[in-house]
Amino acid sequence: MKVTRRTVLGTLAATSLVPAAALAQDNVLKVGVVLPMTGGFQSNGRQMQAAINAFVATRGDTAAGRRIELIIKDDASVGDNALRISQELVTRDGAEILTGYGYTPAALAGAQISARGRIPQIVTVAATSSIIDASPYVLRTSQTTPQIATPIGEWAPANGARRFMSIVSDYGPGVDAETWFEKSLLEHGGEVLEKLRVPLANPDFAPFLQRAIDQSPDALFVFVPTGAGAAFMKQFVERGLDQSGIRVIAMSDMMDDDLLNSMGDPALGVITGGPYSAAHDSPENHAFVEAFKAANDGMRPNVVAVGVWDALQLIHDTLEKTGGDASGEAFVEAARGTEMMSARGPIRIDPETREIVQNIYMRRVERGEDGELYNVEFETFEAVADPTH
Repeated sequence: MKVTRRTVLGTLAATSLVPAAALAQDNVLKVGVVLPMTGGFQSNGRQMQAAINAFVATRGDTAAGRRIELIIKDDASVGDNALRISQELVTRDGAEILTGYGYTPAALAGAQISARGRIPQIVTVAATSSIIDASPYVLRTSQTTPQIATPIGEWAPANGARRFMSIVSDYGPGVDAETWFEKSLLEHGGEVLEKLRVPLANPDFAPFLQRAIDQSPDALFVFVPTGAGAAFMKQFVERGLDQSGIRVIAMSDMMDDDLLNSMGDPALGVITGGPYSAAHDSPENHAFVEAFKAANDGMRPNVVAVGVWDALQLIHDTLEKTGGDASGEAFVEAARGTEMMSARGPIRIDPETREIVQNIYMRRVERGEDGELYNVEFETFEAVADPTH
């Protein structure tokens, strides 16, 4: 699988994915990969690039007899850039498949090109439910926010946390998390005392945490993007909430595997729900973590990396089904219903919705025998679908 970084990197080596137009030329399948390698979502881009490195090093460079060239471009965490880049990838570079998309505005921008050009688009990170409706050629290998928030809302009241305040970042995924957590919590006998939304840019959690001190809920439900969890927990401890009896029960983004060790002791005991932990105990995950670390100087993978790896595997498997045909209708029809044993556990592309169906795990941060912090899974909600479709 050939990997071409047109914006920042040079050429890496081999893998296999390409457009229909290329069949008539040298049987190369070009796959456009849109990543946020700079800007506010660059931690996602870092994991996405690392997953590509690992997949390329592990899985070879052909599918259904076609050589796959990955053309990687940086959208700098700006949705308008993602729109322009997606269009250029299709019209100028000849990409037959689009993938990547590290945040919701980028995925929605790419979906415009997917819909107009009938181009398969595989979303590997962005989690807003409505993305799947933006183009009939969109598939998702990441997660949706309601898919995680709903099981958390079911688990919490059964485990001693009924009175909540919710604190979420004020953008699409945060609103999704707030809405679906509250809906599930109410259905299972809990209540939300207050819903607080924190500015996405340069968040200061202090005034919101003071509201929590004043109201003394059983727990805080928290959603912030990857990277902001450390700042939240630092301020949580500085204000003494770690000694208050108020629990943190959050979306998995809070305790991101890539950044968990840097949080230190304040992260211990925090409970999150999510589809993947680097500590997931399975042969598939052990092999994945080993391959990922080997290709990336010991770096630990997170859920972003798993979504990218599984997208590349889905492309490979689907091309084998279609005999190398990457046209929108043929590719999406063949991808519907696909089942894979991922590093996170069993996953499936729902044949009706094109969404991912996967296990959601409740996890607690613990210190491992090696001294590092891990999200240790202790309860499983099996085969969870997105509840909005």
